Amino acid sequence: MKRWSWSNKWRKMIKATAPVVLAASLAACGGESGGSASSPSQTPANSAEPAELTVLLDWYPNAVHSFLYAAESQGYFKEAGLKVKLQPPSDTNDPLKLVAAGQADLAISYQKQIVLSRAEGIPLVSVAAIVRHPLNQLMALESSGAKSPKDLAGKKVGYPSFDLDVQTVKSMVEADGGDPSKVEFVDVGWDLMPAMTTKRVDAIIGGYVNHEKLILEKEGVKLQTMNPMDYKVPDFYELVLATSDETLNKKGDEIRRFWEAATKGFEYTKQNPGPALKELLKQGSANFPLEKDIETKSLEMLIPLMDDSGKAVFGQQDEASWKSAIEWIRNTGMINKDIQPSEVYKNLK
Repeated sequence: MKRWSWSNKWRKMIKATAPVVLAASLAACGGESGGSASSPSQTPANSAEPAELTVLLDWYPNAVHSFLYAAESQGYFKEAGLKVKLQPPSDTNDPLKLVAAGQADLAISYQKQIVLSRAEGIPLVSVAAIVRHPLNQLMALESSGAKSPKDLAGKKVGYPSFDLDVQTVKSMVEADGGDPSKVEFVDVGWDLMPAMTTKRVDAIIGGYVNHEKLILEKEGVKLQTMNPMDYKVPDFYELVLATSDETLNKKGDEIRRFWEAATKGFEYTKQNPGPALKELLKQGSANFPLEKDIETKSLEMLIPLMDDSGKAVFGQQDEASWKSAIEWIRNTGMINKDIQPSEVYKNLK
């Protein structure tokens, strides 16, 4: 079974190019806020020369990134004195590794991967919550007869190489009164949809309800979708914005200005979803074409999960979410190190 992990090659690269520099102000934790980022002097917003930031996406451009492309097209990054490069990764495993190695400033990634990274001694920290609730759900072919997780006994579940996804399904099956050992897991990489359409597997985990589910259903595939939160898997942030301790120490001001501009992009996207999507669709390519109807439905689903119905400021993180994520991962046995919430997140102020 494969697992997202840090190879010796990456560890050596990080040691060579990005030694850990953790400022005292970062080490300080401020209660529920998780502390705030330090802000040594950087290029001011009105400087003649814009400060450059490289931001790695978690995947190819899609609806969840609309607010970033809106911030770019509306000139919000420029107004903030920034020149931002939004870059899709060549491999989905790379963004956090490149940020940790100092080869990129920011990366969109996953809350639980930040916890795993810290447990392995990699100095990464989340500075904003982008999608505040899970998108990853267990999807079974209706023809499989699986109506709840325990029905997966004797069936094949495809997953994209992440042990976390396997542990999610096992937790769901156990909570549903089933036997996780009777489920067969098949590592299908990122061929989640082909694995379903060819019936190589009976179900998948790792697919998003705002993407894979929409596309599969458009192709006529009938699905039974199961939300992990209905089976004792805690609510968590699906996507977060991450950086390294050293970059946050050195570029705290630029990162703060970036998020302020990105927040303007999100507000614009909420008020103008059509124009925002039009800008996003320009980012499609032959390798990763974007379908207007899919991205439109996706954005409609995403905005409430990103905005959280006004219950929190866009991007704001809370200690309870990180605490529950850490405890759940520890209970699966994937980490044995005592990680504190203050180590893995800082709110930008």
